[in-house]
Parts: sequence; structure tokens; C-alpha cells
Amino acid sequence: MKQTRLAKILASAALCAVALGMALAQTTTTTTTTDPVTGTTTTQQATTTTAGTIVTYTPDSDYLMFRTASGAAPVRYYYNKDTTILDPEGHVVTWSAVRPDVPATVYYTTVGDRVVVRKVVLAQPVVVKHEETTTTTTTKP
Repeated sequence: MKQTRLAKILASAALCAVALGMALAQTTTTTTTTDPVTGTTTTQQATTTTAGTIVTYTPDSDYLMFRTASGAAPVRYYYNKDTTILDPEGHVVTWSAVRPDVPATVYYTTVGDRVVVRKVVLAQPVVVKHEETTTTTTTKP
């Protein structure tokens, strides 16, 4: 009985920590307009941004795991063929630049119950390692 209650308390505390971490790291712009002819009010929510660190990315999946704060639990962000990856200078790079532990800013919207990534801006420059090997063979007469 006590273990179940303790587990519920710990789970609740973890959810609060995640919510706080996400709330501190996100920005959302909401625009409300009123049509002067009909008087209809429209509220439109723009793309939300959050800064954090990529935790996991698997090329064959449709999501990446992203952490907004060091103590927060990772959150699943879905991507699609329209998702763009940018380096810090704003140049489009390939998905191969997305790696665990890379700081980034994610631009996303909520579609149904999914968080869908529109753009990922990596905070570190993409490093391409070029390795060259030279083999020398000598023969003795």
C-alpha cells in the first residue's frame, strides 16, 4: 500500500518537473483577429520553439527524442519529409548532422496528439571529418 502511494507521488513529481522544464524553454505566439464585417474572432497559434538537446535520433524512425532541460525527461518529437535541418548559420544540412547530445532549437506545432517538428536548428557547427590513409610499399633488390 505504501509503495503504491509513494510511486504515485514520485510519478506526479516527475510530471511536474517535466512540465516546468518545458514551460521555461518554450515560446508561443498567439494572434487573435476580429473580422470587421462579420465580427468573427479567430485565434491562430504560430509555431512554438524550444531549446534543448537531442537525446536520440534513429534514421529509420519518424521521431527524435529531445530534452529541454538537464533534469527533464526526454520528449518525443515527430518529424516528416518537410522537416528542415539547419546549421547555426542557417544553411540546410542533411539528417546525418543530427546526433545525440547536440544542442538545438526545435520549431514545432501540435497536430492532434503529436508534436510535429517543422525545423531543427543545430547549435554546434557540423563537423565533417575527412580521413586519408597513405600506404607506402618498398621492395628491396
